[in-house]
Amino acid sequence: MKVFSYEKARTPAEAAAAAARVPGARFIAGGTNLLDLMKLEIETPPHLVDVNGLGLDRIEPTKEGGLRLGALVRNTDLAADERVRRDYGVLSRALLAGASAQLRNKATTAGNLLQRTRCPYFYDTNQPCNKRQPGSGCSAIGGFTRHHAIVGTSEACIATHPSDMAVAMAVLDASVETVQPNGTTRVIPIADFHKLPGNTPHIEHALVPGELITAVTLPRPLGGKHVYQKVRDRASYAFALVSVAAVVQPDGTGRIALGGVAHKPWRIPAAEQNLPRGGRAVTDQLLAGAKPMHDNAFKVPLVGRTIDAVLAETRKG
Repeated sequence: MKVFSYEKARTPAEAAAAAARVPGARFIAGGTNLLDLMKLEIETPPHLVDVNGLGLDRIEPTKEGGLRLGALVRNTDLAADERVRRDYGVLSRALLAGASAQLRNKATTAGNLLQRTRCPYFYDTNQPCNKRQPGSGCSAIGGFTRHHAIVGTSEACIATHPSDMAVAMAVLDASVETVQPNGTTRVIPIADFHKLPGNTPHIEHALVPGELITAVTLPRPLGGKHVYQKVRDRASYAFALVSVAAVVQPDGTGRIALGGVAHKPWRIPAAEQNLPRGGRAVTDQLLAGAKPMHDNAFKVPLVGRTIDAVLAETRKG
């Protein structure tokens, strides 16, 4: 691990300003992704700004009838919250399908959204990777691609976003609240938060340098049946090969999003109009233009089977 300086912020605005002062500075809370990457010298921030003392660890109702989730709410606490379990069950289920209990005890709401979109070649510093070194090439293309993306890819990157929580946030139409280094605040719809790779796969989200997430807001509860199903190579502590988050109403209408198939949580609202018709129509529209490779072509039928299983689950009493 390379040497770095450290400071502890007292307010969100102070944290954002502090991070902006030092090029390449990073915020640290749970550190479950960042510290691992620092040990491997994949991430080498010269300065860390500790945000754990900012009081952003509460879950509060909003005047619109939703919930405001502080950026520092731990994944364990979020999954266990009675209001989340009752009104946003897809989110609770997604969190519990994620990492180990030890990691959930440390990982935060903001940190989960900001974990790096990555693949095994990203971790191998002997291999070219456009995320680590823009313009160096993508070793995954032409390599082993079992866990890689099949939609929304580019010639620069085919990695998948690893978060389960983010897939549920996408289906719930969450919003991300931030404070920028100049002290101004803004709200970013979750659909616009994560970026597709294009020619700049190292730019993974919509935040500017120094911008700090302060909360994630959930709108009023949707009702209906909430399901999160994750297919993976082993029963625990593994990223999704395919995951499906769905909220379906008694009349068959609803929302659906995929994980494990793209550089960001994958939701196509137009595809949801086909939910009452069944999984095949939804799958065809969600995966329109898919570009699977030899090792991950199985994901195309797997998405269809998983959507069928999820829709069958929503029809149970």
